[in-house]
Amino acid sequence: MTFTGNQDRRGFLRSWGGGFGSLALAAMAAEGAADPLAPKTPHFSAKAKRVILCWMQGGMSQMDLFDCKERLKQEGGKKIPFAVNSTKIRSEETALLLPPVAEFSRVGQCGLTMSNLMPHLAKKVDELCWLRGMVTDSPAHPGAIRLFQTGSSQFVRPSMGSWITYGLGTENRNLPAYMVISPMLYGDDGSPLHYSSGFLPAIYQGMRLGDARTPVKNSKIGYLGDPTLPADLQRQHLDLIQARNRMDQEAAGADAGVEGLIQSYELAYRMQVQAPEVFDVMGESEATRALYGIGEEATDNYGRKCLMARRLAEKGVRFIQVTDNGWDHHSKIGTGLRKSATGIDKPLAGLLTDLKARGLLEDTLVVVTGEFGRTPFDQSLGGKREDAGRDHNPNCWTMFMAGAGVKQGLIHGETDEYGWKTVNGQVHVHDLHATILHLLGLDHERLTYRYSGRDFRLTDVYGKVVREVLS
Repeated sequence: MTFTGNQDRRGFLRSWGGGFGSLALAAMAAEGAADPLAPKTPHFSAKAKRVILCWMQGGMSQMDLFDCKERLKQEGGKKIPFAVNSTKIRSEETALLLPPVAEFSRVGQCGLTMSNLMPHLAKKVDELCWLRGMVTDSPAHPGAIRLFQTGSSQFVRPSMGSWITYGLGTENRNLPAYMVISPMLYGDDGSPLHYSSGFLPAIYQGMRLGDARTPVKNSKIGYLGDPTLPADLQRQHLDLIQARNRMDQEAAGADAGVEGLIQSYELAYRMQVQAPEVFDVMGESEATRALYGIGEEATDNYGRKCLMARRLAEKGVRFIQVTDNGWDHHSKIGTGLRKSATGIDKPLAGLLTDLKARGLLEDTLVVVTGEFGRTPFDQSLGGKREDAGRDHNPNCWTMFMAGAGVKQGLIHGETDEYGWKTVNGQVHVHDLHATILHLLGLDHERLTYRYSGRDFRLTDVYGKVVREVLS
């Protein structure tokens, strides 16, 4: 059947709705379909209701930002005194130690020695929970990113955000439960699988806003509405489509893909009212925009992302990922790291300040990390100092958390004298996942889904809650 214009289509919808009844269509669309995103009771009392993951893809250099190593500074330019056991450098005999590329000072009452590259965040150190002993399994971006995002470095698994929304549902049915702002979608380091629902129902996958190649102010969620139809006819149109989908499901058997499509149509219809307003950060006061660095060239893009995250958290979105992808400093780290750090410093501090002022930090967990750390040696292998860079290091890195349920001003874990390996307080990615779920009131061993004959979970058969960081 074809339509020659909007009037023909409207007439068809009205006649169909009048003959069959839009209420009957809606009933058919909803028949037998439980609401998969309805709020769910956690396993035990939760400290956090939602998570904001500030994802620094590429790997932040811990010894240039948060983990000062005096011996590395003193012995810069000398041969490395430890075994690397890696094919990523030509020869351990020619690898030279690279001293920190920034100056450090002791900040806060917790005694953290921090780089001068992030002066705004330095004022927040006593409100943050620092983990210096993070470790992962893979020295390559694809494996390490996949492990952090999904709990598996090799197989397609549901993402952490999908597991959390599966376990808890959402507090706002007019917005996605799981938002991903500006993810990488290209090359070996980017994939929609990083925020996929995997074998979980499709409704639990992340909804993407833009990608890393596009400034977030130019990014929009497409096709939220049909400008050619008024709201009442859009509802009738959707009821007709949903009834047809339900009939197909009954005739051919349940299909997870079709069920996901049905749910996504409903969500898209509801989002028309609230989503445009939530993503319009220019509706905020000038003072609030300035707090995030919006309007300043270096911080505008990430500042907008962080302010969007606060607005989404305020509206009850369960899991929000805010991506910055400029952290893979294999060369020219002196200038590259300064640019990356400046870009997020004011926005992150602004986010923490704003969340606290609004009372949101009490039940919001903020996690700031990348997929691994960087090496203490110069990857340029004795080349020009201005070309110096650091390779990937899965043996240790520093991350921090803030907000609901974590100790403030705690420094957990310790690395060796060069920042090469963790020597105390090791926290594997699986342990971090278990801890995040615990703060949300979820037992990582009980949050399971039956698939292909066995029960799966985010932490696979690993993971322990890092109770030292819990308040």
